[in-house]
Amino acid sequence: MSKSVPMRPRLAPKATRSFAIVASQYNQQFTQPLVDNAYRELTSLEPGATIKLISAPGSFEVPLLVQAAAELNRYQAIIALGLILKGETSHDELIAQGITRSLLDISLAHRVPVIHGVLLVANEKQARARCIDPELNRGVEAARAAVAAARALLDIK
Repeated sequence: MSKSVPMRPRLAPKATRSFAIVASQYNQQFTQPLVDNAYRELTSLEPGATIKLISAPGSFEVPLLVQAAAELNRYQAIIALGLILKGETSHDELIAQGITRSLLDISLAHRVPVIHGVLLVANEKQARARCIDPELNRGVEAARAAVAAARALLDIK
């Protein structure tokens, strides 16, 4: 596990940005802390930003809802959050690969940063370290990446 978290972007003096968080409800004891931490970090970095929370039944449905949000052309970045626990078969890997490819395709097709925070972990200990632990929380990391990517894209335009 990486022990680093992206640098925290500077605070925006006045936010006019809009973000979406699409989060799986499956494994909610882990996904809800991801959402809470991402939301808290976004509001800290972009005070006054609009944040739309969109619930997906599971991680496999996240890309469809990300695509629907991207088609609105309303968000400067979209954060996809979920958790897949490894099982005894390769089903988890198939789902994770499909999600990864789909999120990349959506981001490129709609020219909107889509932050991939759907985690594939081996066990609950890894899930706790990435989802609940404040030190390396992937929700915080996703929010920072969303803000940095949205700002970089605006600078290009």
